[in-house]
Amino acid sequence: MTEAPSEVRGFGLDLPEYPWEAMAPYQATAESHPGGVVNLSVGTPVDATPGFIRTALADAANAPGYPATHGTPQLREAVVRWFARRRGVTGLPPDAVLPTVGSKELVAWLPLLLGLRAGDVVVHPTVAYPTYAIGARLAGAEAVAADDLDTLDEAVRARVRMVWVNSPANPTGAVIDAEHLRRVVAAARALGAVVVSDECYAELGWDRWDTHRGGESVPSLLDPRVTDGDLSGLFVAYSLSKQSSVAGYRAAFLAGAPELMPNLINARKHAGMIVPAPVQAVMTVALDDDEHVSAQKDVYRRRREILRPALEAFGLRIEHSEAGLYLWCTAGEDAWTTVGRLAELGIVAGPGVFYGTAGTRYVRVALTAATGRVQGAADRLHAAGS
Repeated sequence: MTEAPSEVRGFGLDLPEYPWEAMAPYQATAESHPGGVVNLSVGTPVDATPGFIRTALADAANAPGYPATHGTPQLREAVVRWFARRRGVTGLPPDAVLPTVGSKELVAWLPLLLGLRAGDVVVHPTVAYPTYAIGARLAGAEAVAADDLDTLDEAVRARVRMVWVNSPANPTGAVIDAEHLRRVVAAARALGAVVVSDECYAELGWDRWDTHRGGESVPSLLDPRVTDGDLSGLFVAYSLSKQSSVAGYRAAFLAGAPELMPNLINARKHAGMIVPAPVQAVMTVALDDDEHVSAQKDVYRRRREILRPALEAFGLRIEHSEAGLYLWCTAGEDAWTTVGRLAELGIVAGPGVFYGTAGTRYVRVALTAATGRVQGAADRLHAAGS
């Protein structure tokens, strides 16, 4: 009989612990509040999926065959129409569109699927969604935080292969204008790097960027003002999770870089990364309907109007937050101190340190709780700040 090895080695990816586990004690404190917990830490939608979307899912449920990795022609054409109608992007070929199993999957695996490897550098913002760095590690590449490529030393610049842009940004809600995007593209192309823009909150612009109130559309990386019609080396990632309340469907897409898309599609075919056919049908229908997006945005706008003055009354300063589902706040103290003070009120917020060392004195407060619960949180904040 062969003896089992005394020690098993070489299994498991060398990744950091999932950061949200550190929230457990603060969650427990908040849950002990007599009025109940109001969780404003994670941006998961809570509002019902629109009825017409659920109907479209049911209508497409008879799907015995394998779906297309590249997506149906109808879906890809709907994405092209959406970009033209909502984002001012023209000249996008339908073949340069690819549905993905949510946007986080895409962010995590894109560097590997594009062939990045050890020695390559992936640049991401200094305050950023942590999965950008995780994606670099999965490919064996190096993640470097920088908001300007010109600040990198020459040895690092020479190895930059991918640059992540996030506008509107998670967690800060900052929006990058078209001229700034144009400069990013020029700098990345000079280095031979791909630029990928995560634009998942683009329909949720406020104030200057609120198209439903006469404002401008959040600029896209694929906007002709940015690209001069040249989409090479430029990708945009987008998700329907927030605008259509379908996070559970895992409905997202990647668009752009026509010269790179065929190889990416081929890689995803080999890996079995396929969006289910019923979800592709839902995306096609949802992207052609602007009314439900506007209605959902009104809900988030109302929550923002309730929460923002309450946080300020509690002594927090709101920075950026001109788009997206979050308010980026600081009390000028360590983030965990602020998280703890909010937890005493039964409110759970996300510590900015989860998004990089530049966020150590900030908290992220989400608009993703039922409006009544948001009002309850606001009442507690006003009372504590008075």
